[in-house]
Amino acid sequence: MRPVEIAPNVFEVGVRDWNIRDFHGYSTPAGTTYNAFLIRGETNVLIDTVKAEFTEELLSNIRAVMDPKDIDIVVSNHTEMDHSGGLPRIMAAVGQDKPLYCSKMGAKNLARHFRENWNLKEVSSSEEISIGSGRTLMFIETRMLHWPDSMFTYLKEDGILFSSDAFGQHYAGSEIFDDQMDMSELLFHAKKYYANILLPFSALIAKLLKAVGEMGLKLNMVCPDHGIIWRKDPGVILDAYDRWSRQETQNKAVVIYDTMWHSTEMMADAIVGGLVEAGVEQVRPISVRRSHRSDIMTEIMDAKVVMVGSPTLNNQIFPALMDVLTYMKGLKPQGKIAAAFGSYGWSGEAVKLLNAELSAMGFELPEEGIRIQYVPERDQLTLCHGLGLRMGLRAQGREV
Repeated sequence: MRPVEIAPNVFEVGVRDWNIRDFHGYSTPAGTTYNAFLIRGETNVLIDTVKAEFTEELLSNIRAVMDPKDIDIVVSNHTEMDHSGGLPRIMAAVGQDKPLYCSKMGAKNLARHFRENWNLKEVSSSEEISIGSGRTLMFIETRMLHWPDSMFTYLKEDGILFSSDAFGQHYAGSEIFDDQMDMSELLFHAKKYYANILLPFSALIAKLLKAVGEMGLKLNMVCPDHGIIWRKDPGVILDAYDRWSRQETQNKAVVIYDTMWHSTEMMADAIVGGLVEAGVEQVRPISVRRSHRSDIMTEIMDAKVVMVGSPTLNNQIFPALMDVLTYMKGLKPQGKIAAAFGSYGWSGEAVKLLNAELSAMGFELPEEGIRIQYVPERDQLTLCHGLGLRMGLRAQGREV
């Protein structure tokens, strides 16, 4: 892919990683991009780089616009290796003495990652620098969004926010801008990104959105480091982040389970029937061995009800389900009511252990859960249906 001029003398020069399918345990069936941006003017500025193995492609894209030696300033918004891995070769091409702007924590991280003698320039939030041609860069610290070093760079006069790992998606396609994609598909990718990367930092994101709003920044374009650029209506993704950061839930239930000889699966099916009868609008039954943990988490993010089922294996929860629970715990979803269920042969500890896991996540547990020995009988499946019915009614604030 060649550079694209996204605004007068502002170019997207990043690369597409078409083939990546796993990003830190997050499934990426559509690949991803490592976006980088070049501002041409009296002072030429490169904002962010790419994964190390894509550096030559980045240099080729830069050369299509200018000689890398003509770059005067490099900005590192975030030091994670998918954005800073190319820095050693980029700085060698640009010139080791050229200023490399970053946050205070960014300077520490870059020094520890690379141990290069770079001309690091630490900037603080709201600090501005003139780059000539009537243009100004302003830096906005965004600590723990999602690393301690993270920051935004704002091209003030053009109203362009280079937002690093915020507002992005793991998506690689021929499209560059939001108006070139179906909005529902784009928001799905953005939601998955939020659910699996940014959800634990929701309280900080809510504060940041408020602070940015109070700064009165005009936003003509939002340029994340992954995926599609928002130019038609950046307010769409800002509004979505506002909802997601408040962890608003829908009239929705997710039933996740694993099964050994289909008994727990039969229980899950009966519970789903009860949830549907209760009037829950969206009911998602998910077998954890047939779905990726990151897709499961995307569904759970805005669900009010989470039902979790496991048979007992060696006095424990089934391992594939435990993988999902461990992953979920780290992402800290909030505002859920939950219940456990499961079948067993001779010991039956899984439901008790599931309750402990769900309680540790801060979920409300209005029911003790249901455990059934061997294959469920008709009356036992009726109990499972009743559990789903009661949980569905509770989720809607209706009488149980």
